[in-house]
Amino acid sequence: MALSRHDLLRLLESLRSADGLELVREVAERLLQELIEAEATAKIGAEWGGEHTDTRTTWRNGHREKTVTTQAGDLELAIPKLRAGSFFPSLLERRRRIDQALYAVVTEAYVHGVSTRSVDDLVRALGSDTGISKSEVSRICADLDGQLDAFRTRPLDHIRFPYLFLDATYVKARVDHRIVSQAVVIATGVTQDGGREVVDVMVGDSETEVLWTQFLRHLRERGPSGVRLVISDSHSGLVKAIRKVMLGTTWQRCRVHFVRNVFAAIPKGSAGMVAATIRTIFASPPRILSAPSSTPSPTCSAANSPRSKRCCSRPRRT
Repeated sequence: MALSRHDLLRLLESLRSADGLELVREVAERLLQELIEAEATAKIGAEWGGEHTDTRTTWRNGHREKTVTTQAGDLELAIPKLRAGSFFPSLLERRRRIDQALYAVVTEAYVHGVSTRSVDDLVRALGSDTGISKSEVSRICADLDGQLDAFRTRPLDHIRFPYLFLDATYVKARVDHRIVSQAVVIATGVTQDGGREVVDVMVGDSETEVLWTQFLRHLRERGPSGVRLVISDSHSGLVKAIRKVMLGTTWQRCRVHFVRNVFAAIPKGSAGMVAATIRTIFASPPRILSAPSSTPSPTCSAANSPRSKRCCSRPRRT
């Protein structure tokens, strides 16, 4: 729908008197309103003013107001109503008040633990005059659950993962209106050519054998094929779950966790000496490792304590 001379003069006057940000907001608001009216005209099959055409399907029945928050500010729009049927512009999304850019900002802030009050302040700082309510933040972020469910249920038969890394971390989460520590277990698949892909993630109260067993069974149901080696730390519940669920695979203790365990069991003054010895062992070819040394290394006395020996015990295979 073309602007009348009166509308053009009014728009020109408002643009002259507006500052930079207000200018952008008014132009965006007017442009979006014109696009909405044009789409409504196409749906109705006739222009304004009671035009009689063979293509008319219904009649206009006023407008309803809708506020859309963008980085240019709040846009006050009027959505045409119809006497028969319904209309909603394709440029907007139902039940969403903010545009995609601010939507991404809200979800990103929520994921990083920003409070809903701080999210409201952030949205206002980005140009929104009305801010955003706590309930709207919660509704927006509820969409993340659907995206996570789709990620966790996607099939994994598109490529072979010969190697599977398992690990866990603890994060603070809000559960039943309380902030508690929650275990997040993660599986990362490694392809034959070295490509990595996070294949699954699950949250539980603690890192137990029950949680790991449930996690690995859910993973196997999705069809990852060709897993030959599973790498993880020596957590007893995790190792038991691997033996129970990942039949036909070999378990190997993660080198990084192994080194951390050793360093936690030796005096700090011996860390450099032990680190050099461990690097030598890992860099040695298998043939040398297969030949036992008849004389213990005098420089590795720190590694001969009962605690360090338990850390260095050879991991069992499934």
